[in-house]
Formats: sequence, C-alpha cells, structure tokens
Amino acid sequence: MNFWLLKSEPGAFGIDALAKCRRRTTAWDGVRNFQARNMLRDDLRRGDRAFFYHSSCDEPGIVGVVDIVSNGYPDRSAFDPGSKHFDAGSDPANPKWYVVDVRLRRKLKRTITLAELRGQRGLQDLPLLKRGQRLSVLPVMPGQWQTILGLE
Repeated sequence: MNFWLLKSEPGAFGIDALAKCRRRTTAWDGVRNFQARNMLRDDLRRGDRAFFYHSSCDEPGIVGVVDIVSNGYPDRSAFDPGSKHFDAGSDPANPKWYVVDVRLRRKLKRTITLAELRGQRGLQDLPLLKRGQRLSVLPVMPGQWQTILGLE
C-alpha cells in the first residue's frame, strides 16, 4: 500500500461533498497538470490510501482519509463539452487526463492544519511543505503518514 495526499478546494469539492456521494465514492476528476496526471495514471493503485486536503481556504489542512478504489483510467470529463473540466485537445483514442476513484474512509476528528504540519518534526520532507509545491496529488511516505495520523 502506498500513501498519498489529494488536494481539493472545499468550495469546488470538499469532504462533505464526497460524504454525500453514492457509496461515498467518486472519480477524482479535473486534474489538469501533467505531473499529477502521471501519478494518477501510473502510480496510484487500488488499495492505496490518501489524505483529503482542503486547499485555498481560510484554514488549509487535512480533513479526512480516503481509499483509492480503482487504478487510473481516462477522465471522461475531458471529453464532455458540458463539463467544467472539458479539454478540447483531449482525444478519447489517446486520453490526456486520468482519474482514480476514491471512497471516503472517514473524516478526521479535527482539521490538521498546514501550519501545524509545518511545525511538526519529522515532516520536513513532506512534499506538501516544499516551497512552490502546488500539485494536487502528492506522495506521502509511510513514516509521514503515521506521524500525521498521530496528530489527530
């Protein structure tokens, strides 16, 4: 099992929206960065686990844990002209964008804030805390995972 951190703006799709999805499961769609796309396509696997992170909000932080319940597959929203994630340059015969399905495992008892993560010993190599890091999909090492869970 590998560990990840998935970022989403709560105004666009927050943890409460995931909790309302059928079977608390949805495609993690709309990722439009090639490096993050590569991880969704090549690295995230069914059985992996991820933190759900709220970004671009008053109090950014980790708010939940999700299970990755599918391997990567083409992001159908890229082909749908009615979707806010439509990409006219994406071709179904040669997909450009990928998704994985995620299922809410649980909401955390409290938000583990970005400020708290920054102040935690042992997390200095966490990609989320690196200067200029803006990817919406980030790896988390097993020791980092355990350290973060211990903060709850």
